Amino acid sequence: MAAWLGFAAFAAGQQARRSPISTLIDARPADLLVSPPSSNWPSYNGDYTGRRYSILSQINLNNVRQLRAEWVFHSPNSDSMEVTPVVINGIMFVTSANDAFALDARTGRAIWHHTRPVTEGLIDDAAAHHNRGVGVWHSRVFMETDNAHLLCLDARSGNLIWDMPYADTHKNYGATSAPLVVKNEVLVGTSGGDDGVRGFLAAFDARTAKRLWRFWTIPGPGEFGSSSWPGKSYLRGGGSTWMPGTYDPELNTVYWGTSNPSPDFDGRVRPGDDLYTDCLLALNPDTGKLKWYFQFTPHDLFDYDATETPVLIDAFYRGRPRKLLVEANRNGFLYVLDRTNGHFLSAARFAEKLNWAKSIDAHGKPVLTGIEPDAKGSRICPGFSGATNWYAPSFNPSTHLFYFMDLEDCDIYYRKPQQFAEGQTYYATGTHRVPGERAQKVLMAYNLDTGRFEWKYPQIGQGQSWAGTLTTSGGLVFFGDDSGYFEAVNAKAGSPLWHFNTGQNLQASPMSYAIEGRQYVAIAAGSDIFSFALPY
Repeated sequence: MAAWLGFAAFAAGQQARRSPISTLIDARPADLLVSPPSSNWPSYNGDYTGRRYSILSQINLNNVRQLRAEWVFHSPNSDSMEVTPVVINGIMFVTSANDAFALDARTGRAIWHHTRPVTEGLIDDAAAHHNRGVGVWHSRVFMETDNAHLLCLDARSGNLIWDMPYADTHKNYGATSAPLVVKNEVLVGTSGGDDGVRGFLAAFDARTAKRLWRFWTIPGPGEFGSSSWPGKSYLRGGGSTWMPGTYDPELNTVYWGTSNPSPDFDGRVRPGDDLYTDCLLALNPDTGKLKWYFQFTPHDLFDYDATETPVLIDAFYRGRPRKLLVEANRNGFLYVLDRTNGHFLSAARFAEKLNWAKSIDAHGKPVLTGIEPDAKGSRICPGFSGATNWYAPSFNPSTHLFYFMDLEDCDIYYRKPQQFAEGQTYYATGTHRVPGERAQKVLMAYNLDTGRFEWKYPQIGQGQSWAGTLTTSGGLVFFGDDSGYFEAVNAKAGSPLWHFNTGQNLQASPMSYAIEGRQYVAIAAGSDIFSFALPY
């Protein structure tokens, strides 16, 4: 159901500013190829590279201290928004639970609101009704719902064009991600990796809703990698695809991460490496065929999903130009791969609290310590939330620094056999906090040239924030800190420059856009969208 709140008035205002109505909302495939983003922010990460680097520089080192809140939009149905706004020609699209909004990105005023009730009877992540945003294609807006439907909305009115269910919620599937639009396809994944689903990535025709392909992340009987999945265990092996991937148009390759295997903490029922869980998959977007894969944590016993953003960087590396893929992984190591073939190039430990592995060997495999969950409980680091997670990293080509948030934390892991049952989680027991220990968030800057960490910016808080980063050509890194503040630091030195108290826990990542030459920076905090700009 869409409530039309004033597109005509908005369009009239834009026309008065000499912006033709016909060009207000038309996100052509060529527009989605623009990198780095400028006035528009047309996808979850800004562009296909996942770098979250904005070319805008009006807000910079010299004036960021003058930044002020320009407007605030309040969402009525969520107190923990995880959305990254998308902006096309002055119109901002955001999601909150199963609702979508179009806003005037200059003022925050609602243009339309498409509402849909949250789904009852879901479990685990899907039951929290989180939604991380939309994909756009021409004048269509795509969003996933908590019960794994792909909705196509008219970007000008919010009216529903089509509704395509793509997973069976009675089998523990859900969705929490933002779709990725590639060419004329909409790529979607699911949640449920802790709940005994069989993970997959699917592509749909943006115009007709026809499913074009589906790649199962857990191989079936007789397929390569199926030895880890005896009997019918492949049907509940996990490997969900709950975050958007990235895309290289030159190589025509989509890069998508997969989650942990199921059950999480009892590996005795899933022997071997458990492909393709905790993997980075390189797929042909035209066919869904696998080109290569890289597994970060074989036979994962710790819930170390590999759904962190795979960032695509073209740079000189070790003396020659390379097409790189960089990922700070939940297991506590930062990886550099050759994205043309998946070859492992290097790994750097970033988590100080790390005891599940000694190191990463020359082939990219972890050298294990032998610590694992048991019936009495084992202290394992990083903990259940990982050394990093889905909160967005960023890369600045001027500094050659890769920015991401580190979580220093440990948990006590327990293992207990569990029979799979529909409608129940499938962890094979769980984790507890370590008495007397506290978590800490640290903003990290990794130097791609030297292979060292350039600086670290420790946070004050309880390690409970889930906010990511944005970097700009103005020499800044914006991020949500661990105490409810939206902050900016010097991208080269890590020195603090500006902060704003949102008064809420931050669980989203920032973005930037411009209207008629004026730059804005926006982030979701709690139940609100905040947009900031310099004073006129």
